[in-house]
Amino acid sequence: MKKRALIYMLCLLGTLCTLSAKDKKSTPLYKDAKAPIERRIDDLLSRMTLEEKVMQLNQYTLGQNNNVNNIGEEVKNIPAEIGSLIYFDVDPELRNGMQKKAMEESRLGIPIVFGYDVIHGFRTVYPISLGQACSWNPGLVEQACAVAAQEARMSGVDWTFSPMIDVAHDPRWGRVAEGYGEDPYTNGVFAAASVHGYQGDDLSAKDRVAACLKHYVGYSASEAGRDYVYTEISQQTLWDTYLPPYEVGVKAGAATLMSSFNDISGVPGSANHYTMTEVLKNRWGHDGFVVSDWGAVKQLENQGLASTKKEAARYSFNAGLDMDMMSHAYDSHMKELVEEGKITMAQIDESVRRVLRLKFRLGLFEQPYTPVTNEKERFLRPQSMEVAVRLAEESMVLLKNENQLLPVARQKRIAVIGPMAKNGADLLGSWCGHGQDKDAETLYDGLLAEFGKKAGMRYAEGCKVEGDDRSGFAEALAAAQWSDIVVVCLGEKKEWSGENASRSTIALPQIQEELVTELKKAGKPIVLVLVSGRPLELNRLESQCDAILEIWQPGVNGARSMAGILSGRINPSGKLAITFPYSTGQIPIYYNRRKSGRRGNQGIYQDITSEPLYPFGHGLSYTEFKYGTVTPSATRVKRGEKLSVEVNVTNTGTRDGAETVHWFIADPYCSITRPMKELKYFEKQQFKAGETKTFHFDVDLERDFGFVNKNGERFLEAGEYEIIVKDQKVKIELVE
Repeated sequence: MKKRALIYMLCLLGTLCTLSAKDKKSTPLYKDAKAPIERRIDDLLSRMTLEEKVMQLNQYTLGQNNNVNNIGEEVKNIPAEIGSLIYFDVDPELRNGMQKKAMEESRLGIPIVFGYDVIHGFRTVYPISLGQACSWNPGLVEQACAVAAQEARMSGVDWTFSPMIDVAHDPRWGRVAEGYGEDPYTNGVFAAASVHGYQGDDLSAKDRVAACLKHYVGYSASEAGRDYVYTEISQQTLWDTYLPPYEVGVKAGAATLMSSFNDISGVPGSANHYTMTEVLKNRWGHDGFVVSDWGAVKQLENQGLASTKKEAARYSFNAGLDMDMMSHAYDSHMKELVEEGKITMAQIDESVRRVLRLKFRLGLFEQPYTPVTNEKERFLRPQSMEVAVRLAEESMVLLKNENQLLPVARQKRIAVIGPMAKNGADLLGSWCGHGQDKDAETLYDGLLAEFGKKAGMRYAEGCKVEGDDRSGFAEALAAAQWSDIVVVCLGEKKEWSGENASRSTIALPQIQEELVTELKKAGKPIVLVLVSGRPLELNRLESQCDAILEIWQPGVNGARSMAGILSGRINPSGKLAITFPYSTGQIPIYYNRRKSGRRGNQGIYQDITSEPLYPFGHGLSYTEFKYGTVTPSATRVKRGEKLSVEVNVTNTGTRDGAETVHWFIADPYCSITRPMKELKYFEKQQFKAGETKTFHFDVDLERDFGFVNKNGERFLEAGEYEIIVKDQKVKIELVE
């Protein structure tokens, strides 16, 4: 009996093993989570039809489209085989419903990757990126991006179209708000910080999203600040100004890039083989994919490159643009282009491989659905709001503080005036994701919370943001006359910056300037608080105001930071990442221009100053920092040797504070002329009153003294170099 039972058990075990082997054999390799990703991709590609491959290279939309610039063909019946969707909702259930269709109704069950413009926060909205750069705190920006990633991924978004790292020299261009200012190195540092914040160490984590560097490349060079237009960029400028941040972002591991709208010296960015294939994929070895901006493939017709949408698809795809966002060019014409031999199957497979690679890295094949949670679990968490407070306070820049008017702790009566004082909506800025007006504390409420128990406050709107209604001037003047100090809150609507928000002048509307002139009649000190998405023309306002605080568009938790700076509870530490021109007519004006052919008073403006109102790196504090002597480890070095430079900085004031040291280099004479100075490193440190700290810069001779030619090749020439800190210059001789 025992023998019979043993035989039965052995037979049963054999049957189970056989069934297990059959199941294992019948399970496609691409569904095996333990298999290497590249082998899974090979297997999946071998099973796909041309039509299925083509659909992976297209992006449609799902949910409420909240960007007025993106009005395109409505996709009513989304195919289960679609590669990507822009997800405009915050409800993971809608997303999961669409994903279920892809997983269960498509032949191969390839998951969709869902993208969205998470620019400076998803629901917890942070200061605009331009403001973030003025914090000079990439670690804090990385934390903010990590919060944005957590909120987005938990809401059904796997992929953000951020960061924007277009080096911007023209503040008339509305999208200057979305980047990190005028300096290539700065944009590169914050690109890496953002990528690390969004992606972390594991893209498949439930609180991380794939990043997308945009707009590749040179979009910010648009003529006269107009959006979408032609850009004239030499190969030299492309390599020494516009490409460097992207190379840093790619090296940081950015999963994707977005092609730019602009026509680059006759070859549009979305059909530019040199930038997308020769540089990005071949030279830099990027293994992710390139997505177009909204409708950019079709817009090749408008730019005069392609006569039809089919021809536009051919130009873009052959140049290296892998995914078509909402042009319906690839889905309509790619199969036909393959059949005609104008696109090869090898090209199709390579682009599909890049898209699938991201989906595997995101873990979408194993975890295609987003767990359903409530908004309280996802949004506006206390720790997330704390990051918002810290980033806002470090981003704000004290531009002027005549006779140390600020902080205002001793004043007993404060008049709060202006169209931005009780305006929460415009504090959110452009591209504010799913931020809501109700989430943003107003400047007035922030001041009330800060000063309410210590000072009397009176409010008057004075005027609207724009228009010519001066009927509120009398009430505003009365409030100013009653007060000991006037806090006037002026600025821009959030719609005045961002995409398709070019402006002919960066001055505030005349009605706002006239309000300040009226308030000046009260004879009381005036503190100007500026809410803006760009540098502003302030030459008429500057002389009428005793103190000026630029708070940018600070997001949901900026009011307390602003009030804390005015009271002195917070010592301002922001410094400008972009120049404030004296007037719009000076544009473009930026710190790292090349030298003029003539010196002295020749070649300068004859009717206004040629100097900016506030230069790159400007920013005041409530304490004083004294710089010691900049000391190099050597003043004569050879190629391959190490060089370091140090400077001691002392907080000589009575308040704790933070200081950012900017290290510049200059190469006075080079076979390719170089900018007057170039930022190569920065560091921010906190100081106690009276404390001395050492700032250290390890110079990499090839990287920091070297330069790049028009082919992107780095070179280092012997000769004299300068290391510049504040007003000190240290000469270093590089010998062969």
